[in-house]
Amino acid sequence: MLRTTAADPAITHLARTQQCLATSRQLRAAGLAPSTTARRCAPNGPWQRLLPGVVLLQTGTPDARQRLLAAVLYGAKGLTPLSGGTAVLTGESALALYGVPGATTHRAAVLVPATRSLRNTAYVHVRRTSRWPPTLLVDGIPCVRPVRAASDFAAHERSPDRVRAILTATVQKTSCHPEDLRAELHASRALRNPAARTVLDDLRAGTRSIAEARARDTLRHTNLPHPLWNPTLLTPKGTFLARPDAYWPHAGVALEVDSEEYHLGIAEYRTTLRRRLRLEAHGVDVISAAPALIRDHPQELLAALTTKLHQAKSRPTLPNLIIRPYL
Repeated sequence: MLRTTAADPAITHLARTQQCLATSRQLRAAGLAPSTTARRCAPNGPWQRLLPGVVLLQTGTPDARQRLLAAVLYGAKGLTPLSGGTAVLTGESALALYGVPGATTHRAAVLVPATRSLRNTAYVHVRRTSRWPPTLLVDGIPCVRPVRAASDFAAHERSPDRVRAILTATVQKTSCHPEDLRAELHASRALRNPAARTVLDDLRAGTRSIAEARARDTLRHTNLPHPLWNPTLLTPKGTFLARPDAYWPHAGVALEVDSEEYHLGIAEYRTTLRRRLRLEAHGVDVISAAPALIRDHPQELLAALTTKLHQAKSRPTLPNLIIRPYL
């Protein structure tokens, strides 16, 4: 049976506002004796120590959000750990909270001031910085902005494929501009990572997905002319027509990378068909390719593009469109 104390109302407030988590410092400030905390965290007790100095005020396994908030509480100083002033979530786990596809919450990277001597523990990786970032509360957890989280991720990730996938997905999901990402990558010295430099080159060229980046890799090792990536096509009256993944203006040929993931529903499939019909109605020759085809059978894509671009030389007229390159 849990013996109540005068500190319990304050602890209830902490549990309600911090996802059933509290620091040892907060519990002491609320008036709970360390011996009482130790007793409640004993085996078969109602609480558990999740990280050094961090108590989970419940039994059972913590969920992903609790684990991430606990990581920030571990790094924070003072009685207001949610302020984002002494510890903040960054890297892949922060990107996961922002909904970036492919980002996971298995590990938590926590930024702390450069003067701190905090150590890594369990799933928490401590990152020291002298450039303290602006912070946001995401699901109640202090986080850096997506562009900083992506940069911190790229500075420490060894897998080139994961760097490309996560950075590309960040730009696509959060609408951060490639130049903002370039500035952050430079500031955090992530451009020392060759994979980060390659992704930045892809993004500045206009590609906005890993499938488009693979298509660009395939094309730039051929003699085919370079397309515009993700340009905006308008009718002669200035009405929006489409934004194909790649477009060859001199030939009126467009490449559309149709993701299987996107086309899980009938509404998305119909949207794709309508966009293709609009392009073809204005004289654009459309080639569609799935990401798996680009990855596994690039020669088939190149053969189709070569044929279409060659046929365009004999076209009497090209599509009459206004073309705005991606900026």
